[in-house]
Amino acid sequence: MKPDMFKEPVPILVGLGCPAEVRSVMDAYRYLSECPASLRDAAHSIALKACGAALRGEIQAETARGLFTAFAEKHDVLAPNTKSIVVLRLARDRDPHVR
Repeated sequence: MKPDMFKEPVPILVGLGCPAEVRSVMDAYRYLSECPASLRDAAHSIALKACGAALRGEIQAETARGLFTAFAEKHDVLAPNTKSIVVLRLARDRDPHVR
């Protein structure tokens, strides 16, 4: 695994609410670099600086992932974990008592 890859991707909402996965520090850095001005606040600045530091090898990729996730959550672009939704639906299909 490349050093800038996340152990687990960060699901975010892009465009008209379409889910996408941010899989690496570089993906997160690009996303943050292209953010509209309305999303550029302290959380954005911290996440962008962390991604830059991770790309330079100064901090771990997972540290940058955590800060990027916090930014995404603050701005309501963090998508629900679709894997858990699929698992719940499969369980519900097998057992009608599962909610």
